[in-house]
Amino acid sequence: MFTKILIANRGEIACRIITTARRLGTRTVAVYSDADATAKHVALADEAVHIGAAVVADSYLRGAMIIDAALRTGAQAIHPGYGFLSENPDFVEAVEAAGLVFIGPTAGAIRAMGLKDAAKARMIKAGVPVVPGYHGANQDAGFLAQQADLIGYPVLIKARAGGGGKGMRLVTHPDQFHSAFESAQREAQSSFGDPACLIEKYITQPRHIEIQVFGDAYGHVIHLFERDCSLQRRHQKVIEEAPAPGMTEGVRAAMGRAAVEAAKAIGYRGAGTVEFIVDGSGPLREDGFWFMEMNTRLQVEHPVSEAITGLDFVELQLRVAAGEPLPLRQEDLRINGWAFEARLYAEDVAKGFLPATGPLDHLVFPPSVAFARGGVRVDSGVRQGDVISPWYDPMIAKVITHGDSRVAALNLLADTLARVQVAGTTTNLEFLAALARHPGFAVGAVDTDLIGRDVQMLTSRAPVPDPVTALAALAALGLMQARSATDPWEHFAAWRGWSQAEDFVTLDAGGTQISLRILHLGKGRFRASWPGHDVELSAWRNSDGSAMLEVDGLRTRVELAIAAKRVSVFHGGQSYSFGLIDLLIADAEQASGDTVLAPMPGLVTAIMAEAGARVQKGDPLLILEAMKMEHVLTAPRDGKVAEVLVRARDQVSDGTLLLRLEAVDG
Repeated sequence: MFTKILIANRGEIACRIITTARRLGTRTVAVYSDADATAKHVALADEAVHIGAAVVADSYLRGAMIIDAALRTGAQAIHPGYGFLSENPDFVEAVEAAGLVFIGPTAGAIRAMGLKDAAKARMIKAGVPVVPGYHGANQDAGFLAQQADLIGYPVLIKARAGGGGKGMRLVTHPDQFHSAFESAQREAQSSFGDPACLIEKYITQPRHIEIQVFGDAYGHVIHLFERDCSLQRRHQKVIEEAPAPGMTEGVRAAMGRAAVEAAKAIGYRGAGTVEFIVDGSGPLREDGFWFMEMNTRLQVEHPVSEAITGLDFVELQLRVAAGEPLPLRQEDLRINGWAFEARLYAEDVAKGFLPATGPLDHLVFPPSVAFARGGVRVDSGVRQGDVISPWYDPMIAKVITHGDSRVAALNLLADTLARVQVAGTTTNLEFLAALARHPGFAVGAVDTDLIGRDVQMLTSRAPVPDPVTALAALAALGLMQARSATDPWEHFAAWRGWSQAEDFVTLDAGGTQISLRILHLGKGRFRASWPGHDVELSAWRNSDGSAMLEVDGLRTRVELAIAAKRVSVFHGGQSYSFGLIDLLIADAEQASGDTVLAPMPGLVTAIMAEAGARVQKGDPLLILEAMKMEHVLTAPRDGKVAEVLVRARDQVSDGTLLLRLEAVDG
């Protein structure tokens, strides 16, 4: 076993590797960029080396700098985590040329599976079923459009070097093909440095089921059962589970054999995942799955497989890389219970799931373990007080639950998500909670289009309860006292000789301005009123900082997070955020249909309208790239472009004014 390893990654996966290494007595070296100088993974590691600026290309993709850091600190091996350099065969060769061990597959295995077209050709040769499509080298748009016609719509355009939904476009009609192809190429070039794409038949009710495999240096390959990753949004996984609902022993055995054959065909070593697209229109069939791609690394969702097998996959990676044989045979493996993983992201669901940034002013998880097996496991690379920056993936945490049955594990996931508290940045927490309670998902009726079909239901919110709004006002005004306060003067703090005391506050509730009048009724009792609303309540602080809310004799424990200009209330499994408005300060800019603002931090990759151009509502104006994904910004109304205030390749922040429209004369 290694005595010291370097982790060529950041965030949650770096923390996860450090935890296992420490348990095995292996010291760790972290690397970090300017933006990560105080990050959690840096604090956890035994040593840390600065490798460059915040931009990924100037830090976490600097293979030579990372190898030099390993040599300088005496590390014997490099663990790549996932993302960044984890599937870069040139980096693997450079690591080995430096006399170090790469904790992962060989460069040859990565190359064999790195390009989807070549990988599928190899799988066909190995007898693994593959989705019909064009996987050749011809990248002429006209030729590929002809191939799409031959395959039959709908088709999927996929970057051959892709992953994570990047460089992928669903095309349902020939008229959409050329624009979708150009967009996929741009995104593929930006994400992977390779614009080449392939075309595949789109399975109309698909499920995404993947098989976890492990191989050692002695030709032994096993599979560790399946994960269902069908709950996706824009081809990116949201909630994963293991095992897959509706899986039969026959189909599991067939998929497992295909995955093992795929790994053996390339002499695979270490942890990998063989992904299949599966016909979800009916019961799973042994002839109803097709090879999609192989990820030659550890997957983000590996904890659900750890939960049902009782194994530590990072430990297996380290042992295999150190030259040990796999300690298990296929017949030794059993499935124990059920597990789910939900990915908690900083993203704005209301804006179409755009990445969000900002401080984690308040971050609380219910009782759980981290990076280890348990009924509730929360793996996170951030802490309260950290900032979600625009430079990297906006993941906050992975929430994993394990139970004896699917019902038990899913109920535990829903309950756990209801107890998570995040304030300071916008997240997808409520969306995840709604998804965990989705009736179709509850009975295992999953496919990759479920979220798209029901997105309105999953993202809709009930009105904010009046007591919650009133409580936010009390918190903003600092009016709540401890019920057991011993200072006798506190009971007279709101006393007036001529009338009942009252206070006024204005809150921003999701873009709606609310002006409240708070009337003091004595000893923690208040009446809050605003247009159309009137509520009487009692509220006080508990000794642990939480609050107690009482309305009509019903008491509820409520958590609060109060920042300089924001109050967050966590009540009944929901979170509510209110901005504090100073009416003496005029708005710097009134929102109107005459401006186009950046909905998130990003890079302007294309400007599609010049000053003076006439546009109609919905016309594309600019393309903004954030987190390696393209977002087309369109005209909010008919008009004429008055001025374009940015240039291509400009990096902009959330809310930046990009373009201004004006009315058309006449």
